Amino acid sequence: MAVYLSFFSLAACSIIQPQEANVSIIPIAPGWANNSVNAVIFRKNSLATHENTQYAAFYDPEQYLVLAKRRHGTKEWELKRSPYKGKATDAHNTISIMVDGEGYLHVSWDHHGNQLRYARSQSAGSLELSEKMEMTGLREDNVTYPEFYRMPDGNLLFFYRYGASGRGDLVINRYDLQTKQWTQLQSNLIDGEGERNAYWQSYMDAAGTLHVSWVWRETWNVASNHDLCYARSRDGGRTWENSKGEKYSLPINIKTAEIARAIPQNSELINQTSMTADSKGNPVIATYWREKDSAIPQYRLVYHTGTEWKSQQVSSRQTPFSLSGGGTKRIPVSRPQVMLRRKGNKEQAFLIFRDAERQEKVSAASCSDFPGGDWEVLDLTEIGVGAWEPSYDTEYWQQEGILNLFLQKVDQVDGEGVAEREPEMTGVLEWKPAIAK
Repeated sequence: MAVYLSFFSLAACSIIQPQEANVSIIPIAPGWANNSVNAVIFRKNSLATHENTQYAAFYDPEQYLVLAKRRHGTKEWELKRSPYKGKATDAHNTISIMVDGEGYLHVSWDHHGNQLRYARSQSAGSLELSEKMEMTGLREDNVTYPEFYRMPDGNLLFFYRYGASGRGDLVINRYDLQTKQWTQLQSNLIDGEGERNAYWQSYMDAAGTLHVSWVWRETWNVASNHDLCYARSRDGGRTWENSKGEKYSLPINIKTAEIARAIPQNSELINQTSMTADSKGNPVIATYWREKDSAIPQYRLVYHTGTEWKSQQVSSRQTPFSLSGGGTKRIPVSRPQVMLRRKGNKEQAFLIFRDAERQEKVSAASCSDFPGGDWEVLDLTEIGVGAWEPSYDTEYWQQEGILNLFLQKVDQVDGEGVAEREPEMTGVLEWKPAIAK
């Protein structure tokens, strides 16, 4: 593998360059780029930090799962090609990682309605993985969208869909550091009742409150997405309530779910975006859709003030597009990633995205005094990144207020197609946003 890396490094490292002075790019190694599997937004996570060590994962050009780690402040990575391969030709089959409170790396990969694939490092800080193992053995034969979340106590949560598009359930497992065992907290938190499924996004805030929002999809067709809903848990996923503190009877279904924003079908409403919370624990959800009097989808935030739900348009896009069909879509915009930080008496908001109107560069919209301030947009790279979508190191952002994005120029043929292209360099884009005055 060392020969392979040296052969590609000089050519690949020059592909993407930062455009802003407070942006740097740290290359890792060449990766599979024939579709967007390494660079879709629902990777939780593509990058993960424990103490001062950052971990990364991606598929290499031969579709092997590769792990990497570095010390923050350095550009040298230790790499390990695992013995595991994934079906990288399907952009659903992502790799998700997280490090628990004891420094063990947990990895799940290669899912689109198949048996759970999960392993963890053989020791704290190691890139050597165990044999594949079960978590609980329950509802593990039809897994899609694996996601890890680290709780403030160092224990982990693991989310996945059981079932299929248009008829799936949300399962949540919990990992305990003391026993090193997984238990199932929820076998079906959000019930599609065999007729629909929830496409969710989630966030663990600094107080340990777990926020989940979702759209309903009625069929396999993305055009059937509708309504943005919300729930939260203050006890690590055991019990759930709405934004008013009213307890849900589980599982949540379409009749009982709190609607944060009513959005009809055929509104170009995308699924699996992102969310965060402000310094008071109020949820903020990022997505895009079009209003009925417009043909142009716009990036928007739906947020709770502490008393009510509101929404805000962030973008001023000029180009219409329409969403329909199944599989991974080739869309002229990425799904957005949102993050907030408190500086003094102001809440700073950031929305990371990619848009064909901006030559598919990595772009950032920022608001220095959310929700009342104006939005400004800047590009973080000099050239485009193809079908890339933003995923980031959530733990490092919470610790340091420094954004580390997984970066790779990728292609995506509409409807789960595969392009013919050379490998592209993977890397980390590090951005240190200016502090609002």
